Amino acid sequence: MKKPKGEYSIQTVINALRLLEEFQDAEELGVTDLSRRLDLHKNNVFRLLATLEQRGYVDQSPETERYRLGVRTLELGRAFTRSRSLLQRARPILRQLADTLGESAHLGALRGFEVAHLDGAAPDRLVLTRVRVGWRLPAHCTALGKALLGCSPGSVREAFDRAVVAGGLERRTPATIVDRDKFFEHLRTVAVQGFAIDAEECETGLCCVAAPVYDGDRDLVAALSVSGPAFRLGEEALLREAAPKVTEAADRLSRDLGYPD
Repeated sequence: MKKPKGEYSIQTVINALRLLEEFQDAEELGVTDLSRRLDLHKNNVFRLLATLEQRGYVDQSPETERYRLGVRTLELGRAFTRSRSLLQRARPILRQLADTLGESAHLGALRGFEVAHLDGAAPDRLVLTRVRVGWRLPAHCTALGKALLGCSPGSVREAFDRAVVAGGLERRTPATIVDRDKFFEHLRTVAVQGFAIDAEECETGLCCVAAPVYDGDRDLVAALSVSGPAFRLGEEALLREAAPKVTEAADRLSRDLGYPD
């Protein structure tokens, strides 16, 4: 029989989270306040605060020597809001994109130098590429990954370049771009045209086109894609039919997230 999840909990982590929750109704709290509220010894409270302060989750006021929430909690809150808003707003657009083009549509984001497929939709059709929600694939040979790398700030591409120099680009198919200079030239083209294509570079017989999605802070947060079998969605069809619709859908999602026109 499977154990209840509660049996795996770590008391120290629970206490740290309880401590953070105490700041919901107080701007600043001292060690004594928190010790009384949490029914914990002052030494335990101090150690928890020292750990959370080191990670940026609390700050100590130099004037009062009391503690308050740190900027890291704001960053986590913004990340939560952004991800929920992104997924909720992307779902109808993914559905419409899949139905319009008759191919599978995906929403993806960079996780390191891989693409995480966050959501997907597929039309009612017999021959389709599968919906890959939860999958991670290499960024260098997928349309999603190339759109995200090509349209990211230079620092992201520089970090990727360092990784490429260290480990090289994996050849997934005969069409995969593995030459470093050629690949980065390709990313420059992606940045200019505003979309990327994958013509059987990740998997033989599979083609894809993707475009970047931005939020209200003008940050690149994801990319939208459509993928299909090469016999139906070859390079010409990608450029002529799919790319304009995927780019339009990505622009619409960006506007929904607050990106200025």
